[in-house]
Amino acid sequence: MQYHLNGFRAGDPQITEISEPPRSEALPETVDVLIVGCGPTGLTLAAQLAAFPDIKTRIIEQKSGRLLLGQADGVACRTMEMFEAFGFVERLMKEAYWVNEVSFWKPSETQRDHIVRNGRVQDVEDGLSEFPHVILNQARVHDFYLDVMRNGPAHIEPLYSRRLLDLKIALEGDHPVTVRIERVDEAHKGEVETVSARFVVGTDGARSKVREALGYELKGDSANQAWGVMDVLCVTDFPDIRLKATIHSADQGSVLIIPREGGYLVRFYIELDKLAANERIANRNVTVERLVAVARNILHPYTLEVKEIAWWSVYEIGQRLCDSYDDTRNDVARLPRVFIAGDACHTHSPKAGQGMNVSMQDSFNLGWKLMSVLRGRSSPELLRSYSIERRAVAQDLIDFDREFAKMFSAAPRDPSNPQSDGVDPVEFQNYFVRQGRFTAGVETRYPPSLLTGEPQHQQLAKGFPIGMRFHSAPVIRLADAKRVHLGHVVKADGRFRLFIFADPCRGVPSARVRALCQFLTDSPQSPVKRYTPPNADVDSIIDVRVVFQEGHREFNPEDMPPLLLPRKGRYGLKDYEKVFCAELNSATNIFDMRGVDRERGCVTVVRADQYVAHILPLDAYAEMTSFFERFMLPQT
Repeated sequence: MQYHLNGFRAGDPQITEISEPPRSEALPETVDVLIVGCGPTGLTLAAQLAAFPDIKTRIIEQKSGRLLLGQADGVACRTMEMFEAFGFVERLMKEAYWVNEVSFWKPSETQRDHIVRNGRVQDVEDGLSEFPHVILNQARVHDFYLDVMRNGPAHIEPLYSRRLLDLKIALEGDHPVTVRIERVDEAHKGEVETVSARFVVGTDGARSKVREALGYELKGDSANQAWGVMDVLCVTDFPDIRLKATIHSADQGSVLIIPREGGYLVRFYIELDKLAANERIANRNVTVERLVAVARNILHPYTLEVKEIAWWSVYEIGQRLCDSYDDTRNDVARLPRVFIAGDACHTHSPKAGQGMNVSMQDSFNLGWKLMSVLRGRSSPELLRSYSIERRAVAQDLIDFDREFAKMFSAAPRDPSNPQSDGVDPVEFQNYFVRQGRFTAGVETRYPPSLLTGEPQHQQLAKGFPIGMRFHSAPVIRLADAKRVHLGHVVKADGRFRLFIFADPCRGVPSARVRALCQFLTDSPQSPVKRYTPPNADVDSIIDVRVVFQEGHREFNPEDMPPLLLPRKGRYGLKDYEKVFCAELNSATNIFDMRGVDRERGCVTVVRADQYVAHILPLDAYAEMTSFFERFMLPQT
């Protein structure tokens, strides 16, 4: 990380110096963004907006304080990449359980009341991401986000014990959304606060009051399968208790075992009963003793002695989706002012570990767009893209989850009767392996749109598919010869990145690279020049980096064009972290790993949420100008 740009300051560099007194517990009369709900979805958004002190953001929560014990626990590889952008992925990896392998269990062919291991596979394929798939209590994820929020320039703290009563949207005005909020804490119980907001985001879960206020509803399949979940400290002779394990018994149901962080805690997802139409699991009065008994029956002949239950719950599986994620229902006559994200607009089973992950990606998609509009960088039309992009992702998730949950709940096929109903255990294992990229979160692909270019130049960098997340790879930083991951420069700071992959050079930037840098620095058509505010650092809106094919010892940092060695901050200090070189080992060479055309090079445009927006030739100045003109506003 970089710091000391505007002067030396001792202490933790991740804590921004507080330049204003702490905020009171009272809500202001007006805000730019009001976030309703302090789950992982709302905290992702608040953490992103905490980087911008000029945006007045508040987040409210009906509960009385921060979450101490969470429900979700799976953190996909793609989410880990996002956490790196927020700066806490190393802390999380140190605490978390790493999912390295998955085992599959089925009924024994000779003793159907016994289970036997059917297979064991690697959880994530090699090279899929530089980060692992991990397990960590949702409450700890909240804690990491809360640190980012309170330490960021905006110093955001949640306001607890506040319940949304209603909201109204005016057709005009700077703060057109009027929200009424009731205090539910003992000291102020019953008091009603009224806030006018420019934008409201409902991240308040499956029973969202924001969604209800919009008159929207979740639509989809009935919840016809009941499941229990419990986090336990136990003693067992089941050999795979510290592996992720899926277990199909002959007639006792199914269990998914997820080892938890800390080395001892284990989560059990336990299949219970089919539900009648419109029946709720709460009406069954399921006890934790029953969950333990069912788990024991499924694990037979292995024993299970539960010593302590840290948390347990029961729930129904149902796949439901809202038809719009903003208040316009795609009405082109007006612009969005109220949004919903996470469980407020899509629900599904937790078996594939996607709920929290997809929900946080909703907010990561929305946050930089809100920032860009509120700071006058982009037209409000940009905000329409949120519902379009993220609803399609949720639809894909629900389609996958429906099939996965169906296969998980199905009884295993009896090998003595090939015509019997049920799922073939081998087929289930193969399905899990085939869907590995999806469950890792890296298969999302946004189609061509306002923010995503057409793929006419995709052949210049086949390993950076347009519309998909920027797949990082190792490089050598020129100035200090440090091995780093290129994708890790894409922080949650709202900036676009231009990665210049150079054509062949001989110790100095090639003519094409120099010409591109000259265009970006001086041309009136340059997106860097057009969209950077006066007196701001040259990389404050669009951050330009270069990667050379040749070894790092062949170049001198001082030979770089000024754009790649920019003078920044109040002292005009040089930024030495814009220039990288490929590793010479072909197995770890970014040009080879990502299929970058060595003769022609290219420019890879990366969005603030780490998705590839476009691939362009080094001299495609007009195309670059035209692309940014779609959604950015010139700064004067």
